[in-house]
Amino acid sequence: MKVIVLAGGLSPEREVSLSSGSKIANALMEKGHEVLLLDLYLGIKEVTDFDSLFRKVEDQNPYQYQVPKEEPNLAELKEASGNGACLIGENVVSLCKYADKVFLALHGSIGENGQLQAMFDNYGISYTGSGYIGSLLAMDKGLSKIIMKEHEIKTPAYIVADLTKEHQLEKTLMVPCVIKPLSCGSSVGVSIVRSQEELGKALEYAKRYENKVLIEELIVGREFSVGILNHQALPLIEIIPKMGFYDYTNKYQSGMTVEVCPAQLEEEISVKIQEAALKVHEVLQVGFYSRVDFLLKDDGSFYCLEANTLPGMTPTSLLPQEAEAIGISYSELCELILFG
Repeated sequence: MKVIVLAGGLSPEREVSLSSGSKIANALMEKGHEVLLLDLYLGIKEVTDFDSLFRKVEDQNPYQYQVPKEEPNLAELKEASGNGACLIGENVVSLCKYADKVFLALHGSIGENGQLQAMFDNYGISYTGSGYIGSLLAMDKGLSKIIMKEHEIKTPAYIVADLTKEHQLEKTLMVPCVIKPLSCGSSVGVSIVRSQEELGKALEYAKRYENKVLIEELIVGREFSVGILNHQALPLIEIIPKMGFYDYTNKYQSGMTVEVCPAQLEEEISVKIQEAALKVHEVLQVGFYSRVDFLLKDDGSFYCLEANTLPGMTPTSLLPQEAEAIGISYSELCELILFG
């Protein structure tokens, strides 16, 4: 099968996506597929022979990409590429139509908010992951929280604020709280605010990525994630950063976080969290796979933070570790998603 692994894009999470995409592409080549790792934003210029772009395992030319410590400078990327604000690079649509299937390894922005999925539906392009409705509902943290509350799924209290209108916001908010861009992932733009003095800086940091932000009640507890694969909950994984919280650096730099899978929890609590994860997956109309994040308080109550429709597949990512805990190798996981 000819497979395009679509990654990168003009997103704050492009580095994570390229790391995920490289590993996915290599795994699919090992499974016998012909694979092209394609950057959604940069595309490929002046190409006439599409076949020559696809790599096979016998070519002995694997893809490689390591996530840098710093978040990407998108302004520099736009200037260097000459693509400007156009979110889809040259020949991307043509190549995706040519391939048998597109494996979406994108994170954030157009790749995860439903826009790309809707466009692919119009072109008849077959792709992995969720459709445009589930992608939209899960990516917009405000919408997903409304739906979770309607279905009696506990989630931290919150408000959605437009930073272009709320000029006196930092004077009226209660702390402690967590501030997040409304539609970003990978902990990009996220701050934990523990004092009034930290509030202004946290709002400015979030505004670098998006004008609309989620201001969320700070829940203190253990952090867990639950992968969903083909409507089955995988074992819980506990996330224990060595310093600070589970931010961009702690997520993607090796050795910064301890991850325990299966998580050391009473079976009754584990099952309840898995059931809640499945419910979130279903009410948000997510597709073949996802990852749902939770916080567990000392009193046994737990709160859903969000669902991820295109979970990370980097060397440090959570979903592959959860799959491995039940005997599914990384390459097997990629092929399950490909045909899911």
